[in-house]
Amino acid sequence: MRAVKRVLAIGALTAPLVIGCAGLASATDEPSAHFVSGHFAANEDVAAEAFVASFVSPDCVEHIKGEVAATDEGVFGGVTEDGAHF
Repeated sequence: MRAVKRVLAIGALTAPLVIGCAGLASATDEPSAHFVSGHFAANEDVAAEAFVASFVSPDCVEHIKGEVAATDEGVFGGVTEDGAHF
């Protein structure tokens, strides 16, 4: 049951970020490209997710990566974002 709670917590923490980034990438009529990859794992001791995303359009370049893990001791993680807008 703890693993299910951890997976739900991780999904709740990362889903808005991934959905928001995908929305930004598709919100333009200009040509653009994107790449998104994510992985998750859950067992009786830990639940974790990691993702990486890159977006390129004529006026910007973005790269985002992050990870989150939930254990009996708490939830840990981080997000790094780099980008340039022209």
